[in-house]
Amino acid sequence: MHCIAKPIAKSLSGLIITLLFVSFIIFLVMEAVPGDPAEIILGMSAQPDTLAALRSQLGLDRPFIERYLHWLTGLLSGDLGNSYTYSTSVAQLIVERLHVTLPLTGLAVMLSVLISLPLGVTASAKPNGIVDSFASAFSQIGIALPNFWIGLLLIIGIALTTGWFPAGGFPGWDNGFWPSLKALMLPSIALAIPQAAVLTRVTRAAVIEITNEDFVRTARAKGATPNYVLWHHVLPNALIPVVTMLGMQISVLIAGAILVENVFNLPGMGTLAYQALAQRDFIVIQNVVLFFAVVVIFINFLVDALYNILDPRLRIRR
Repeated sequence: MHCIAKPIAKSLSGLIITLLFVSFIIFLVMEAVPGDPAEIILGMSAQPDTLAALRSQLGLDRPFIERYLHWLTGLLSGDLGNSYTYSTSVAQLIVERLHVTLPLTGLAVMLSVLISLPLGVTASAKPNGIVDSFASAFSQIGIALPNFWIGLLLIIGIALTTGWFPAGGFPGWDNGFWPSLKALMLPSIALAIPQAAVLTRVTRAAVIEITNEDFVRTARAKGATPNYVLWHHVLPNALIPVVTMLGMQISVLIAGAILVENVFNLPGMGTLAYQALAQRDFIVIQNVVLFFAVVVIFINFLVDALYNILDPRLRIRR
C-alpha cells in the first residue's frame, strides 16, 4: 500500500498546484476580455456615478491581485459569487445544471465503454474478419462525424420519425425517472459514438499487441484456456492504454457536451456556459470554465492512480 500511496500523494500535490495555476490563468484571461460588467448590467445609457457605485459594489475598482485572492477565497468557502444575468448564486446555478450534465456524461461514458470494449476485443480475435472490418468502418465514421451532427441525425432519424424519444428538452427528475432518462438517451448516444470509435481502435490495437507477448504464449503453452488467457492475462494489460485514452477523451467529451446540450435544448452546464458567453456574464463564465478544468484535471489524477493499480511494474520500479 505504501508503494501506491506515495505516488498518489505526489500526484495530489501536483494536482493542487495545477489547479492554482489554472485558476490564475482563467481569471487573467477573463480580465483581458473587453467589456465592463457594470455597464452590461446597467446598460449603455447609465450615468457615470451609477456605474462607479456598481463597480465599487462588485469590487471591480480593486486591484487585480486583490480581486483574484477574493475570488480564490470564495472558491475555497463555496462562495462563487452572484450571476449578473440570473441574479442568483453561481454555485446554485452550477448545482442545478449538474443534475443534467452529470447523468448525460455518465451515460455517454458508460455507452462508449459498453460499445468499444466488446467490439474491440471481438475484432482483435480475427484480424481482417467481418467483425474487424465493421469495427474499422465504425471507427472511421465515428471519428469523422462531429457529435452535434450525430445529434441532428438522431433527432431527424429517430425522434421525429419514430417518436420513441423526445427531440429536445428535459422534463426534470421530479417528473419521473423514465421520461428524464429518455430525454438524455439520444444526446448521450451522440456524445458516446465518437468516443466509442476512438476507444474501439485503441482496444483492438492493445489486445492484438498484448496477445503477441511472451507471457501470453507461455500461458497458452501451460494449457490455459483461451477465455482464461483473455480475461486474466490479455485484458488487464490491454486496459492500461484504454484507460489512458478514456481519460484524455474526457476533455473532448466536455467540449462536445456544450454543443450537444444546445442541439437538444438541455438545461445543462454546456447550455449555461453558452448563454453566459452570449450575455457576457463574466462571473458565470470563469466559474464554469474553472469547473470544467477541475473535472479534467481530477480525471487525469484518477487515471494516474489507476496506473498504479493496473500496472504492477510501476509499483515494482518505485
